[in-house]
Amino acid sequence: MPVEKAIIWHRRRLRLSDHAAVAYATENYDTVMPLFVFDPAFYGEDGLACDSRIAFLHDSLQSLEQLYTAVGGDLIYRHGDPVELLQRLSKQGWEVIATADPTARHGYQRDQKLSDKRIVNFISGDGLVRSDGWSRRNWEAEVEEWFTAEQRKPNINDINFEQLDEQVSVDEIEGKYAITPQKTNRPVGGRQAAVETLQSFARQIRSYPKNISAPSDARTGTSQLSPYLRFGCLSLREVYQYVMEHCPDCTGRDMFISRLFWNRHYLQKLVDWPGWTERAANPVMEDLRSENYNSEYVRAWKYGETGYPMVDASMRCLRETGWLNFRMRAMCVSFFTDILQQPWKIGADYFHYHLIDSDPGINYTQWQYQAGTVGTDLMRIYNPIKQVEDNDPEGEFIKQYIPELQDFPVGYLERPERAPEQTQQEANCIIGKDYPEPVVEFAQARERAHQLYEQLKVPARQALHTESIARRASLARLDTPPSELPDGDPPSTPVETIPELDEVSLHTDDQSTLEQF
Repeated sequence: MPVEKAIIWHRRRLRLSDHAAVAYATENYDTVMPLFVFDPAFYGEDGLACDSRIAFLHDSLQSLEQLYTAVGGDLIYRHGDPVELLQRLSKQGWEVIATADPTARHGYQRDQKLSDKRIVNFISGDGLVRSDGWSRRNWEAEVEEWFTAEQRKPNINDINFEQLDEQVSVDEIEGKYAITPQKTNRPVGGRQAAVETLQSFARQIRSYPKNISAPSDARTGTSQLSPYLRFGCLSLREVYQYVMEHCPDCTGRDMFISRLFWNRHYLQKLVDWPGWTERAANPVMEDLRSENYNSEYVRAWKYGETGYPMVDASMRCLRETGWLNFRMRAMCVSFFTDILQQPWKIGADYFHYHLIDSDPGINYTQWQYQAGTVGTDLMRIYNPIKQVEDNDPEGEFIKQYIPELQDFPVGYLERPERAPEQTQQEANCIIGKDYPEPVVEFAQARERAHQLYEQLKVPARQALHTESIARRASLARLDTPPSELPDGDPPSTPVETIPELDEVSLHTDDQSTLEQF
């Protein structure tokens, strides 16, 4: 007998509008059951997500519940191994429909098992190419065609919704895993918040270009859409079409739209090669810096105690809020890998844990490019001293996150250790006691990084002649993203695609243009 009922397995696209799996299921089946599975692998001590990101996920799930309630349905929750659970449901006569999402590590292995067992029908529809042999030119054309195509609308009329017994609730999961979000200024997840964020950003898009680099400006002057894109409260296509329709033709709109393409670019990389989260993209760089591991350096970097105020303020901001603008993310990556010479994956995992908007396809690829493990653009070393002058000349950001330097003269914030003893005493901050001295000397460390890259430059380039390696390192788009780095810093590759659409992600909704779903 043909299967007449379908499960819509929600994963990272927590919405109803422009959702390929929802549209497919409601077009082809009379009875559907929306389902979300709380996977123990993503919780507990081994999970790579802070409680604040999990809380954002749970906000978004409760928002999705409300969307289903509005159309006469229910979002069903289960807790356990998704492979085992979906296999049982499949044997009970359910067709399982899910979107084909870029995944890595546990998620990739899970989806491979479900695909191999033919338990889940994975539906594409995210603008990414899942066929061999694509070129830069046809990839960009396909993505642009997807951005401008009509959105997938769910066919909710005359749909029957079914439920399961023995459900769990969001509250029960939070209690079971003791979810206690601690970060300040945490955004609220969900569709409505996403829509409001998009609408607010669209009204100020003209000022977007000048608000990207300085962290204090970026907090309110960039889109802040990235966590909503990460969890699919909006689709990238919804954002693209909303911005094109509602925003004036200006530099800010052009820059923002380019970030949407870069978002697709990095997720395309994870589709093509799921190894980005675990292995160096260029095999020559596989053990780069592994012999230099220094637990004291790692701890100083993580807790913002390196003696470089711009780095320390950024890392404390990350830990406290789960957010950091792209320029400061790139600077902290460069400092960790180039200046402290520490293995890239330790830092990448740390970022992924703390960032509320962290997307594996963006976080880990950006880390590898900045850390030099791709084997291209090896000299992109940020100067944390110069970044103070360029992006925090009044010390607003530094003093917000480093209270020890609250009374320190602005003129000495680039190099506090050079302040006269009397100045330190008057500021109630003795360097080496109240605030650390630099853990390394920048100029010497930068020279060591240059020497290392010189040694590896030739073999790294040779490895890039291998087709599979070259494909990982290549850019999907034809053009080079605009550089916003001032003289003295490295030329930028994909700027703002790490997490923030301003950096890299977004989404929203407007009753007139975006579907209520």
